[in-house]
Amino acid sequence: MDEVLIASVLASTLRVSAPLLLCAMAGVLSERAGVVDLGLEGKMLFAAFAAAAAGAATHSTGLGLLAAVVVACAVSLVHGFACVSNRGDQVVSGVAINMIAAGLTVVLGIAWFQQGGQTPPIDADVRLTGLVTQFAEPQPGHWLASVLGHGLLSHNALVYVAFGMVLLVWFFLERTRPGLRLRAVGENPAMVEAAGMSVKALRYQALLMNGVLCGLAGAYLTLAQNASFSPNMTAGRGYIALAAMIFGKWKPLPTLGACLLFGFLDAVAIRLQGVALPGIGEVPVQLIQALPYILTVVLLAGFIGSAVAPKALGRPYVKER
Repeated sequence: MDEVLIASVLASTLRVSAPLLLCAMAGVLSERAGVVDLGLEGKMLFAAFAAAAAGAATHSTGLGLLAAVVVACAVSLVHGFACVSNRGDQVVSGVAINMIAAGLTVVLGIAWFQQGGQTPPIDADVRLTGLVTQFAEPQPGHWLASVLGHGLLSHNALVYVAFGMVLLVWFFLERTRPGLRLRAVGENPAMVEAAGMSVKALRYQALLMNGVLCGLAGAYLTLAQNASFSPNMTAGRGYIALAAMIFGKWKPLPTLGACLLFGFLDAVAIRLQGVALPGIGEVPVQLIQALPYILTVVLLAGFIGSAVAPKALGRPYVKER
């Protein structure tokens, strides 16, 4: 049964890591452009609600994904209007987005669906399912089919999009001219302005890309991981993604490692539920559910080292006259 356990933990790790990766890459793009984004949690929550509401109402996966992306991009633009156009406090704006999302999604859920803030269950044919159905379950006695098949090939399209996005964001930031400009606006916006480019336009572009990825992360929670929206279902994933991004020093590939760490700890914690430990007995479910968050914070705090943020991060740009 070892192959079944390994395959199950591997599959769970990748599934749990997927929305974190999308959200963390959104944070990397925004903050490398100089805009602090504490509102990742709120954007993901708004997107999850939009995907579930649109999916349940239209019975369309595509419209659910589109609604999630449009709503998250709209929230990103609001954040940009407050912080980029009007030079507001970026931290306050991000926290406000999180607070508004936590309340407004529940209010809208109650008003539209009368189910205590939840949305109706999404039809099975609307949900995102595994691309290779024959590997949906691990196969005892078959290492290759279990570990490679179920562990790596049994996922829905958004899981592979999330991991592919890490390489895409890395290539964009490190190997393309638009990516170089985005990095420059987070380090020295005055130089970018002197070169004839608009700092505001570049930061808005970064925020729009941020919104697309947050929208996909939120849609994953309701169209793939769960069958409906429930209040505060993001459960701090936006903050974990933010911590992973800082641990990764605002770089995509190290951030991937931090997201996989949380996914692995969460997968292990799920396997510990109902297990009696020698000398301790059965561990309370609440402690097991909190374990991934506790260990992630401890490990990230212990091994983060010196993380140097982009020089212009959090500083509103005022054009020199």
